[in-house]
Amino acid sequence: MAQLVETYACSPATERGRGILLAGDPKTDTIAYCTGRSVIIRRLDAPLDAWAYQDHAYPTTVARFSPNGEWVASADASGCVRVWGRYGDRALKAEFRPLSGRVDDLRWSPDGLRIVVSGDGKGKSFVRAFVWDSGSTVGEFDGHSKRVLSCDFKPTRPFRIVTCGEDFLANFYEGPPFKFKHSIRDHSNFVNCIRYSPDGSKFITVSSDKKGLIYDGKTGEKIGELSTEGGHTGSIYAVSWSPDSKQVLTVSADKTAKVWDIMEAASGKFNRTLTCPGTGGVDDMLVGCLWQNDHLVTVSLGGTFNVFSASNPDKEPVTFAGHLKTISSLVLFPQSSPRTILSTSYDGVIMRWIQGVGYGGRLMRKNNTQIKCFAAVEEELVTSGYDNKVFRIPLNGDQCGDAESVDVGGQPNALNLAIQKPEFALITTDSGIVLLHNSKVISTTKVNYTITSSSVSPDGTEAVVGAQDGKLRIYSINGDTVTEEAVLEKHRGAITSIHYSPDVSMFASADVNREAVVWDRSSKEIKLKNMLYHTARINTVAWSPDSRLVATGSLDTCAIVYEIDKPAASRITIKGAHLGGVHGLTFVDNDTLVTAGEDACIRVWKVVQQ
Repeated sequence: MAQLVETYACSPATERGRGILLAGDPKTDTIAYCTGRSVIIRRLDAPLDAWAYQDHAYPTTVARFSPNGEWVASADASGCVRVWGRYGDRALKAEFRPLSGRVDDLRWSPDGLRIVVSGDGKGKSFVRAFVWDSGSTVGEFDGHSKRVLSCDFKPTRPFRIVTCGEDFLANFYEGPPFKFKHSIRDHSNFVNCIRYSPDGSKFITVSSDKKGLIYDGKTGEKIGELSTEGGHTGSIYAVSWSPDSKQVLTVSADKTAKVWDIMEAASGKFNRTLTCPGTGGVDDMLVGCLWQNDHLVTVSLGGTFNVFSASNPDKEPVTFAGHLKTISSLVLFPQSSPRTILSTSYDGVIMRWIQGVGYGGRLMRKNNTQIKCFAAVEEELVTSGYDNKVFRIPLNGDQCGDAESVDVGGQPNALNLAIQKPEFALITTDSGIVLLHNSKVISTTKVNYTITSSSVSPDGTEAVVGAQDGKLRIYSINGDTVTEEAVLEKHRGAITSIHYSPDVSMFASADVNREAVVWDRSSKEIKLKNMLYHTARINTVAWSPDSRLVATGSLDTCAIVYEIDKPAASRITIKGAHLGGVHGLTFVDNDTLVTAGEDACIRVWKVVQQ
């Protein structure tokens, strides 16, 4: 069996020019956010304690904890709202489709009986409120002509609902049953976020016109605004109240977060700017925020969280992040202490992770090109994208030096470093085998079949090349000469991954036809067969350091661990390891497997032998 010990969660899905929603549960210091088809729930005080709810059929947009913390309501781009249990087996309690388009915001009523949603819809239905256990509607919500970006429920009686959106309006509704009372026309651009104070006495709107306006919670009349002195110089995307209703936190496209004191007269006086560390690029624009207990949380467009302390705002913020796109490869640095893992996603992001700690920083390259293939040793990264170039990048701690690039005459489909002499690399393209010494091509061998994968032995004297026709061809390498030695036939589909075992006595190969095979290197005989337990193509293969276990990761969301000396039937299967498929695998020690995949998360599993 395998048990999950750590999760390095992905970042929220962000979109330029739009705010995102962070939900909080103050009782347990937990936050929730959406990315892909998952809702991620993680604790601020224990970042490795994270898990994903993955039962939506469409990209998720918003999730909220119920007032008692027992339930979560989450919504997606198709207009579907699901209410599910937060603990135990997370059973689905109810499912509705209140809107015909994307849901942008969702709030529970303070008594936990009703839910209001806003977003995009056909006709005039941009807002709906309903009783969550029956789905019956409570009120009519007229008055908007375009997508409604945000909504909120007054937390005290008499109940009110407020909404705002892309028609530059904020609307005020009385109820229940709710009906339209009046529109607020004080903004001159998209109104991005509207929030009631926890005591219900006021609500605030923030807009792309850089203003924040404050209204009476019971009547909806304007009573104040955030001062222009010290104000934002870009669109304000989100706002969050302090627990005592005396301050608010705002975040903006100007890359700053600001804290404001809300005075007795209801004007907002500038208190301080929270400066988030960053490089000053577009990715540092701030798109989401949450004030929870003593934590001031901000999220940038690039998916980086900064958590400030409200009681000690001068203290350096705690920073963590994750991938936003499919993780395509994992590389372990075995010599590092504590153990370090690098992960890459195809959008060109390289992250560093430390076992037991989690996020260890992002590696900044001078040319942030896309990454298709990736290999690394302690002092050097080798990458290739979707052109014919291979980059060798010196690595010094978190700093990437100047990359040297070389054209290899075709788009690489595999990069292999000879671990014992990493200046030597073997690159394969569809039609050729290229040998590199540092950044110079020393030979190119053309072949008359289509190459799909390859691997090189640690000493650089042998290579296994896999092809579209399912055959494995073994080559000996002597200086700049590549000679074919043998052809192995067993696979019935194109080869996707090949790996030598750490003791170099075996190698494993896998194909699109869901089969993996372990071969004895010296005799070229099959060592372990019948590894046919996936239901879709195998993407990746990994070995344990003692060469006793081999793991496969597949498009079918599972990872399977086989023991070399036992029949394949006695495998350990990790079901549903990653929504959308497993693309990265590595062992950190003989019984710890790390997986990564399309859901942009990384998970660490303890493998327990039966």
